[in-house]
Amino acid sequence: MPRPLHRGVSGIRVSGNSNDFWDAEVKDKTEKEDSDRNHSSSQSFLSLRSPFRLFFQDNSPPKYGVTENGLTSDPFGGGTPRSRHRLTMLFLKLSLVVIVILALTGSFWWTISISTSSRGHIFRGYRRLQEQLVSDLWDIGELSLGPSRLKEIEFCSEEFENYIPCFNVSENVALGYSDGNEYDRLCGHGSRNSCLVLPPVNYKIPLRWPTGKEVIWVANVKITGQEVFSSGSLTKRMMMLEEDQISFRSASLMFDGVEDYSHQIAEMIGLRNESNFIQAGVRTILDIGCGYGSFGAHLFSKQLLTMCIANFESSGSQVQLTLERGLPAMIGSFNSKQLPYPSLSFDMLHCARCGVDWDKKAALIFPNLNVLSSVGKMCATDDGIFLIEADRVLKPGGYFVWTSPLTNVHTFLRDKEKQKRWNFVRDFAENLCWELISQEDETVVWKKTNKKSCYSSRKPGSCPPICSKGQDVESPYYRPLQNCIGGTNSRRWVPIEERATWPFRSNLNKNELELYGLHSEELVVDTANYKTAVRNYWSLLSPLIFSDHPKRPGDEDPSPPYNMFRNVLDMNARYGGFNAALLEAGKSVWVMNVVPTTGPNYLPLVLDRGYIGVSHNWCEAFPTYPRTYDMVHADGLLSLETSQYLRCTMLDLFTEIDRLLRPEGWVIIHDKAPLIESARALTVQLKWDARVVEIESNSDERLLICQKPFFKRQATS
Repeated sequence: MPRPLHRGVSGIRVSGNSNDFWDAEVKDKTEKEDSDRNHSSSQSFLSLRSPFRLFFQDNSPPKYGVTENGLTSDPFGGGTPRSRHRLTMLFLKLSLVVIVILALTGSFWWTISISTSSRGHIFRGYRRLQEQLVSDLWDIGELSLGPSRLKEIEFCSEEFENYIPCFNVSENVALGYSDGNEYDRLCGHGSRNSCLVLPPVNYKIPLRWPTGKEVIWVANVKITGQEVFSSGSLTKRMMMLEEDQISFRSASLMFDGVEDYSHQIAEMIGLRNESNFIQAGVRTILDIGCGYGSFGAHLFSKQLLTMCIANFESSGSQVQLTLERGLPAMIGSFNSKQLPYPSLSFDMLHCARCGVDWDKKAALIFPNLNVLSSVGKMCATDDGIFLIEADRVLKPGGYFVWTSPLTNVHTFLRDKEKQKRWNFVRDFAENLCWELISQEDETVVWKKTNKKSCYSSRKPGSCPPICSKGQDVESPYYRPLQNCIGGTNSRRWVPIEERATWPFRSNLNKNELELYGLHSEELVVDTANYKTAVRNYWSLLSPLIFSDHPKRPGDEDPSPPYNMFRNVLDMNARYGGFNAALLEAGKSVWVMNVVPTTGPNYLPLVLDRGYIGVSHNWCEAFPTYPRTYDMVHADGLLSLETSQYLRCTMLDLFTEIDRLLRPEGWVIIHDKAPLIESARALTVQLKWDARVVEIESNSDERLLICQKPFFKRQATS
């Protein structure tokens, strides 16, 4: 078989299908010579070769066939597979004992021999050695499991088609959660699934963007016909059921169509229309309880990026339908915890009959918590705590848009209770230093103050108080809601009018980068690297990469279409460079930029560049439904995660990726060569097509390109 050739990509080379690190012909010749020379060698030594070979195989038929117990047969090995395996296990156990003894002995020797002056330096080196030891032991543990690690993972039962770990309502109720808190995120040790989620029986590959924005397959989401026809909120009304499709109409002749509604909001702010939101400093919008994403779908054509968040719903999910349309969304709620976004993240917050009671008392959430204001007055914890969280994630000068029957002044004469609730929200917003700039029909628009001095100019004893530096955490991770005004201690307090407008916002200047501890050269290098990477990736994204006979010299493969993907997940986003490169290359995508909690926190930078993203711990399930993303990208994530003392394994991580990935979706992993080889071994269990790509400019790193096959569940009679 000829060696697979480079696919027109600078700096990378596709490895062979039988063994990626050696040329096939040279390997055959070498093995033959070794056979003649070493035939009489010790059988126990030769038997060690089999387990290690498992880490250097592509997902293709083994060269020497398969024995009854699933191990690849070895023409050089003596004895039975069972005896070879036992010897291997014995050797690995003895090696593990020796390593532990050496580590403990070295620790004791260093402890009694180091001097006071050199203790700090040696301690740091010792910590690095400990981390390396943990990594080595993890690798040995993976190897010691032998062929059991390569056993394919079973498919989940039908009840897991839309399963989201960490959102188990029945379990939360059993634990005593109620009053809406049963829908909260609760991640425990048993919250992961250890099987592969299959799509529904009649699942179809989503239509490509932009067609897929307006039409989705009804079998791809969990929703009943009754839920379609009974959807009554403003952004849900434009949905129609047509045979096996759901059709959305964002532009309507109805007076309350989404286009007219967004035009009304623009005029209330003082703009000519919604196309001028960009000039007013608005780029990113948090749409709370987004319906089915029609507001964000309409604004996307105006270069506005809308993130939908809504509660977990077992059926008729707003988040699931919005994602199926190719629009940004994730599960998130105003119940008891802060959202996983930094303070001062969004230019606008939008709530159109979103189901959040902004005046709701929070006594059932925090019955025993009280907070002292700066002058010593006790502030009740159950007053407007959801509005405080909304204020935390809103940028200075940003807008809060609320559409609700509660705000309609014509109903006050008939309903005194509504008037009381409205008065509370209006007065509380004033204490947050929000200016009520317009009120029409059921829609109200507030503008957050540009100046920190507003808070000190409030009446003495005003609640809520300003958060102390200890309370004002810039990037909380599902922390309990706080009853104090956050974000005022941030160096990122910059009004939206003073920021560069989109798309210039994505290229931060030298002074802006200093806020994040970065130099302009670092961002320039990061951007250049990802521009090259995107060009390389795009040329490889074809099923032909898994063929035994890639293209011949002189043949040119057609470039994949610009709209090949829509929903992209970057699992280790760093500065958002991958997002920036995709947009500059003209790809029709949106990117969920995830910044792991285990690494440096550059999420504020990502959001300030005009992108969307979230903090996440990859030992926990991501807050979204199965089959969300067309492509998953992970650059350096394996190195980051394996360097930590974590409670999860690489297999846990890859099983979660499989849950998030759509059928026929792609995975691109860039990391150190040993980790890539370990990851490739796991793709056998996941039933993915996989190929390792060598990087000619860096022999220590590899690319792993994978595609998830479309496995169909058999219909039950």
